[in-house]
Amino acid sequence: MKSPLSRFAPSPQGDNAIAAGRPMLGVSGLGRASFRHARQRGAALLAAMLTVVLVATLASAALWQQWRDVEIETAERNRVQANWLLLGALDWSRVVLQEDSRANRSNPVDHLGEPWAVPLKEARLSTFLAAKNNVSQVDDGLADMQDAFLSGEIVDLQSRLNLRNLLSGADSSVKEENLKPFLRLFERLGLPGSSVMQIATALQQALRGKSQAAPLMPRTVGQLSWLGVDPRIIARIEPYVSLLPERTMVNLNTASAEVIWASTEDLDWARANQLVQLRDASPFKSLNAAAAAIGLSGVFNSAMHSVTTSYFEARGRLRLGDNVLSQRSLIQRKDMSVTTLWQEHADWGMPAVARP
Repeated sequence: MKSPLSRFAPSPQGDNAIAAGRPMLGVSGLGRASFRHARQRGAALLAAMLTVVLVATLASAALWQQWRDVEIETAERNRVQANWLLLGALDWSRVVLQEDSRANRSNPVDHLGEPWAVPLKEARLSTFLAAKNNVSQVDDGLADMQDAFLSGEIVDLQSRLNLRNLLSGADSSVKEENLKPFLRLFERLGLPGSSVMQIATALQQALRGKSQAAPLMPRTVGQLSWLGVDPRIIARIEPYVSLLPERTMVNLNTASAEVIWASTEDLDWARANQLVQLRDASPFKSLNAAAAAIGLSGVFNSAMHSVTTSYFEARGRLRLGDNVLSQRSLIQRKDMSVTTLWQEHADWGMPAVARP
C-alpha cells in the first residue's frame, strides 16, 4: 500500500517533464509535435545549404582549372606559332640577302639603298600569307592571323667597329694600332679610354680560356657585362660597335660618321660627315672612289675599310594578340651562301609596339 506522501516523492527521471512523459504545463501534445518538426526542418535546411556550398565550390574549382588549362594551351600554341613565323621571317631575310648577292655578282657593293636595308614596318601578317591581285584574301579559317603583326629589319654589322679587331694573331695579342680606332670612338662619345683596354684584356682572356677563372666569351655586345664592363658604357657604344667571329672591315657605304671618323686616323670630323652625305646620294663602288669624293687620295685602306659586307643581323618581331616575341639572328654571307650562325629571343631595341 502506497504512502499518501508518495505522490510528492522525486521522480526517477528528475524534474524533466518531457523525459518523464508528463504533460508540460501550458504545452499541448500538438505543440510538442510542431516543435520537433521545426527542429527537423532546420537541420534539413542547414544540410541542404552545406550541400549547395560544397557543390558550388567544387564546380568553381573545376571551372577555374579548365580555364587555366585553356589559357596555358592557348599561350603555348601562340608561342609555337610565333616561333615558326619568325623562322619564316628569318628565311625571308636570307633569301633577300642571297638575291642581293646574285644581283651584285659582277660588281659587289652593299649600301643603304638596296632592298635588304629597307626596314619592315609593323604590318598585318595576313597581307603576306594570302593575296590575289594585290588584295588580301583572308577567310574565317585565318581569323587568328588577322591579329598577328610582323615587323623587322636587316642591320649591316660591318657598319660598326668590330671588337674582335682589338685582337690580332693566333695568340690574340693586343697591339697599339688595334686600340686607336676604339680610343678615337670612345673620345668622340665622351667615354673613358681606359674602358677600351679593359674590354681588350677581357676578350683576350676569354679567347685564350686557359684558366678556370677565364670569363666566358660573349656573343653580343650586350653580353660585355660578363666581362665587368659598365652597363652604361655598353648602352652608349652598342650602336657603334659589333662583336663578330673574326676580324672585319668597316663598310663605308653603311657606317655612321662616328665610325668612319674613328676608323680613319687622317680624317677630320667635317670630312667624315661630308662622306656620309655624298654616299647617300651616290654609293661608293670602291675605296678609291670614296677617297676621291672628299679629295683625300689613299686615306682609306683595304685592311680597315670596304664597300661590301659579309655579316648581317636579321631582326624580327611578331605581335600575336597580347603576346610579343622578338628574335635576332647573326647571318654570314659568302658569295651566294647565306648561313645563320646563331639566333636568340631577345628585345633587340626596336621601339615599343603601340597597342590600340
